[in-house]
Amino acid sequence: MLDKIIRFANLEHTIRAAILNGSRASPSAPTDEFQDYDVIFIVKEVAPFVENQYWINQFGKLIIMQKPDEMDGIWLQQNKKFTFLMLFEDGNRIDLTFMESAYYFSQPIDSQSRMLVDKDNLLNNLPSPSDNDYFPKPPSEKLFADCCNEFLWCSQNVVKGIGRKELTYAKFMSENVLRGELIKLLIWYAGIQSNFSKNIGTYGKFLEKAVEPEIWQKFKSTYVGADYDQMWHALFELLALFNILAIKISEHFGFKYDQDEYQKVLKFLKSKQS
Repeated sequence: MLDKIIRFANLEHTIRAAILNGSRASPSAPTDEFQDYDVIFIVKEVAPFVENQYWINQFGKLIIMQKPDEMDGIWLQQNKKFTFLMLFEDGNRIDLTFMESAYYFSQPIDSQSRMLVDKDNLLNNLPSPSDNDYFPKPPSEKLFADCCNEFLWCSQNVVKGIGRKELTYAKFMSENVLRGELIKLLIWYAGIQSNFSKNIGTYGKFLEKAVEPEIWQKFKSTYVGADYDQMWHALFELLALFNILAIKISEHFGFKYDQDEYQKVLKFLKSKQS
């Protein structure tokens, strides 16, 4: 597939450069059958590739395609870039973006970038691929405090949803809001372990290898199904792990963390348990 991508870029005169991004350009990402080909073609003009999509068939037979620039209306406002997300019958997936040169160089250059084709020496200064852009960043004290506040405040919404037997509401608050804040804490905690020099991955997908097994096991215990008794149990597991991580992070950075507030919220939530 990579040969096909490079051949296409070389044959198409209006494509002046090709860059490979993402996990296939990362020096540390594991290799498997699910890796996408994240590719940018720097072109003289984007519109011809959007208006005539003859070129897609040479990469294989499509199962499904998504064009996010059409979906969010960006293409109607500017014609500087266009992305095709394509899944083919052989299992290959290509996330291919056509981009005008000026637009590409006006954006931050992804550290996971490897030059495939460069007809005009546009990419002479492209550094070697690295994971630098994907290392977690240490939190500010305000960011940490806001995370803790959001987690504790919204925990009561989970209880409200469980108490009213409003499954979708309770699950949204638990799985989207609380879990999202807890994952922030996990990423910061993992960052502390590696001095913020290890790629944790999108949505913390590499967290299992970045924290102690007992922390990961506690996190796994917070995932349950649609049974309300299990959801009560999971909520208190979420809270317990939240408190452990908040203490460790606050002690490491010297941040203020109000454990009395945590205990008061916990007591209130338990008083509502049926």
